[in-house]
Amino acid sequence: MTDTETQSQAEGRPLRADARRNRARLLDAAVRAFSGDDEAEVTLEAIARDAGVGIGTLYRHFPTREALVEAAYRNELARLCGAVPGLLAELPPDQATRTWMDRFVDYMTTKRGMASALRAVIAAGGNPYSHSRDTLLGAIGTLLGAAAAAGTLRADIAPADVLASLSGVSLTAGEPAQRDQARRLLDLLMDGLRYQPASAEIPQPD
Repeated sequence: MTDTETQSQAEGRPLRADARRNRARLLDAAVRAFSGDDEAEVTLEAIARDAGVGIGTLYRHFPTREALVEAAYRNELARLCGAVPGLLAELPPDQATRTWMDRFVDYMTTKRGMASALRAVIAAGGNPYSHSRDTLLGAIGTLLGAAAAAGTLRADIAPADVLASLSGVSLTAGEPAQRDQARRLLDLLMDGLRYQPASAEIPQPD
């Protein structure tokens, strides 16, 4: 990355295509590294090597370890929620919702794997979780709205209730070895979302 590109990133201007690719590779490598069992032993040099870039490139994008961890987590959240329009374009809304639920469980597994790294970010004064809930509720609301309009899911569902249910599934059966159980629980949740009561009113938040 050139000095001009570094200035562009700081000012919020678009990065060059090669700089964007380097950044994406670094974020993917960081998620793999910080989700591993030996997260405390991870070095930034190892992450740069895994991403196929030099350590100088890593530091130009992410000046500190905490900045890299926070960006990697936020990228996973953005990837999860950003998938909604594509899923709705490819699948019927109820199927898109169910597919997204599987991805949510994957996201939560990654988040738990990065827990100690994220705690270090918070200890350093960062807040990787700011706006996470609102972003997730927006994604869920879009899916539910599309499915309700299509008549395939009930129309009285609060996105916050679905988020709480998905979080419960992830806490109960979020490990990779529990994925079959997680799928069964998500199928049960979908059955509840498809049930059409005789009279349905959308619950208002407290």
